[in-house]
Amino acid sequence: MKDVYVIGSYSTQFKKWVDRTNKELARDCYLGLLEDCGMSDGRAIESTYFANCGMGILWGQDCVRGHVTLAPLVEEGLFPERVPIINVEGACATGSMAFHLAWKDILTGLHDVSLAFGLDKFYHGDMKKVLEAFEHGVDREDKTRLIEEYQAVAAECGLPFDQGPGHTLFMDTYAMQACWHMWKWGTTQRQIAVGASKNHYHGSLNPKAQYQFEVSVDDVLADYAVSYPLTRSMCAPIGDGAAAALLCSEEYLQTLPQSVQDRAVKVAASVITSGKHRPIEEPSLSKIAADRAYELAGIGPQDVDVAEVHDATSFCEIYQVEMLGFCPMGKGGPFIESGATMLDGSIPINTSGGLVSKGHPIGSTGLSMLYEITTQLRNEAGPRQVKNAEIGLTENGGGVISVEEMACAVTILKKC
Repeated sequence: MKDVYVIGSYSTQFKKWVDRTNKELARDCYLGLLEDCGMSDGRAIESTYFANCGMGILWGQDCVRGHVTLAPLVEEGLFPERVPIINVEGACATGSMAFHLAWKDILTGLHDVSLAFGLDKFYHGDMKKVLEAFEHGVDREDKTRLIEEYQAVAAECGLPFDQGPGHTLFMDTYAMQACWHMWKWGTTQRQIAVGASKNHYHGSLNPKAQYQFEVSVDDVLADYAVSYPLTRSMCAPIGDGAAAALLCSEEYLQTLPQSVQDRAVKVAASVITSGKHRPIEEPSLSKIAADRAYELAGIGPQDVDVAEVHDATSFCEIYQVEMLGFCPMGKGGPFIESGATMLDGSIPINTSGGLVSKGHPIGSTGLSMLYEITTQLRNEAGPRQVKNAEIGLTENGGGVISVEEMACAVTILKKC
């Protein structure tokens, strides 16, 4: 296979961008990306994958989201004319899907330069619309089956399964997965709180994070309940932001200035898997994706120096460290509690602050994870820099089917 490289990576800060439109946020991100890879314009771009989930439901622009959003940049001469723009949607895994498609364009030899671009504005004055947008990440035609499956899991744990007001269905499903893990493996609410506190500390070091403050373990536990055992500090906030990555072939890389070549990061693996209805004790689609990615990259979990995982809630990090092979099954709680995933731990995880602190503007989330890993491998992460980071991994899930996600992407990057 051809070698593929990331030569540009950028993310806006994630926050409630009430004063910026979708097009303005896109422009900010695109100009930041060009600056990152030392380009005055994007004339080298041959294909673009535009990741977005909420623009139709929340802002009334469906069908041609990327085309509409990037059109002003074409008129300014910053973005090339007649380049294919392909709209991508896969719930919270959307940004990573765009990256995967850009990677495949270069892997196959179809193009030498491809852009993955993610954008979402989920902060909206109408919370009812926001909650509706999230519910498009499940099978709306057969939602009853999803509820019945979680009721069955709840019965096994001896607990009720209820949908609470004021938050998304996803918080209730994650909460029930956490309750089952606590019942099966002895995981504690405090262990979940330790992971949340750790990520809020990491977020306090990240100027791109939506929340840039520390939260103690006790304060995480004392925060108001969202859906037991999850408190507000354990749950990702609604926010806005954009992130992007520019990928290229080795042949194109060799034509670029040495300063760009020196900051390039190699894509060692990119794997997408899809969810299914399954028993809760069966390993998830993220384990399948990770196993395939490790094989493709020729490494094992012990070789990963830093990782970003999809902690839409802090329980997810406990679960994903098991699925990714960083610790044995059922030992995620003690593993997090041990400090292994701190900046100075054996496998630092969510150095960006994770979704619970960095934020989660759906379509841009996966690309923001890749931005963090790229930054780490370039040794440019400042106070949150992992020492001697050479291999990084991202795990990005999206949607819900049964007791797992509809889609999952695992990507492995290597320092050149």
